[in-house]
Amino acid sequence: MRQQQIILKPGATTFADLRQIYFGAPVALDPGVRRAVDAGAEAVEAIVRKGEPVYGVNTGFGKLAGVRIADGDLTLLQRNIVLSHAAGVGEAMPVPVVRLAMALKLCSLGRGASGVRWATVALLEACLALGLLPVIPSQGSVGASGDLAPLAHLSETLIGEGAFFVEGRVVAAAKALADAGLQPLVLSAKEGLALLNGTQISTAWALAGAFEAERVFQSALVTGALTTDAARGSDTPFDPRIHALRRHRGQVEAAEALLALMAGSEIRASHLVGDPRVQDPYCLRCQPQVMGACLDVLRQAGAMLAIEANGVSDNPLVFADSGEVISGGNFHAEPVAFAADMIALALCEIGSISERRIAMMMDPSLSGHPAFLTPNPGLNSGFMIAQVAAAALVSENKQRAHPASVDSIPTSANQEDHVSMATHGARRLLAMAENVRNVLGIELLVGAQGCDFILGLRSSAALERVRAGLREIVPSLGDDRRFSPDIAAATALVATGALSGFVAGVRLPDLAAAA
Repeated sequence: MRQQQIILKPGATTFADLRQIYFGAPVALDPGVRRAVDAGAEAVEAIVRKGEPVYGVNTGFGKLAGVRIADGDLTLLQRNIVLSHAAGVGEAMPVPVVRLAMALKLCSLGRGASGVRWATVALLEACLALGLLPVIPSQGSVGASGDLAPLAHLSETLIGEGAFFVEGRVVAAAKALADAGLQPLVLSAKEGLALLNGTQISTAWALAGAFEAERVFQSALVTGALTTDAARGSDTPFDPRIHALRRHRGQVEAAEALLALMAGSEIRASHLVGDPRVQDPYCLRCQPQVMGACLDVLRQAGAMLAIEANGVSDNPLVFADSGEVISGGNFHAEPVAFAADMIALALCEIGSISERRIAMMMDPSLSGHPAFLTPNPGLNSGFMIAQVAAAALVSENKQRAHPASVDSIPTSANQEDHVSMATHGARRLLAMAENVRNVLGIELLVGAQGCDFILGLRSSAALERVRAGLREIVPSLGDDRRFSPDIAAATALVATGALSGFVAGVRLPDLAAAA
């Protein structure tokens, strides 16, 4: 089914809009912004006519800002900045992140404070609409002065250099534009700098991490509830009265979801009375506190990124109403760096507590099931090494969760002496989310296997749908078999958001507060 087109409204694009763009929705720019864009371009033209030195319009860049550029070289100056700054390295950015970055650049240019012509905005919009997506190396930005190298690779395609992804193929930019009936740009004063300056790459990476973390978070509530029931754990710690006394919104909502997921479980009803266990391990009992804190942090990060997505991070900025061009530092991606660090911490913790539940289920004294969840332990190893794999992934994420924002290294001959490191701080998030998806895939297998040992009793209606969905593609484990295909199949249910679909009717908290 074709997704509904998202109309970008610069300054008012929602978190939900950006999520849909990341997951493939077509995009168009609100045509009502043309007046502001034209006014900004006219202001730049007026400055050029006056001949006064203005950074980025008729001067060099960075440490070379004191070099005056002759009027006859202004077009060449803008072309040169694009080509010289296209110095990225590494593998190409994923297409969904590139689409998001292009949409973010449209949002920024559409505010009219960058001084670009409407023709420049229109070509970028046309490329996005037609599926001409620039090939952008992933590495090479320190997150100030904007994402210069990766945005240069985006921008070079608009002047017929570099390459596009076109329906999965890499096509030289000049050919791809010609095939689409589009003419490459000849950049006017300030346009090259306006295209390069900004935080759109780091913000796109961070938003992608937030969207994947949101899906991971929801899946973790489902797998956590399933494992709690499989371990004959108690839902008493999810009692809303407990969480109302503490009042953290995320904690309250996580507890509500966990309680709803287990509602009506025959397994839970079977040990309501006479259970000698007084309290469950933290990995079961403290799920609302841990997951709720993760939710609150993710929402805060999402809110910061939604603001950034609607802002202008160019430099200098054009104020058409007064005819001024003012230099500042909006290109510094410190807010994005902090948001990315917050998402990394949440991803790490979601995976960490899930792995602890997996490990608990391996121990007969804690799970009440055969060792390593195999009917014949000894001859069979069961889930022994699946838990080891989960531990390896969690440990890897712990290393990756070290804050990127606390690092800085001077660039541009010390003119740019403090940078955010937002770009690689955001880029790591997709790999971290993939690790957590695999951990949750393993927990999904573990929780279902644990329930399989509880003969004659069913879990809740919601969790039974989860088990049934899994068992359609992965049978219960009897004798040992190759585990990797089982993990891949279970992880796919997490990655696609299928677990949320299985429990439709139970409200799983999202990052709506970031809208």
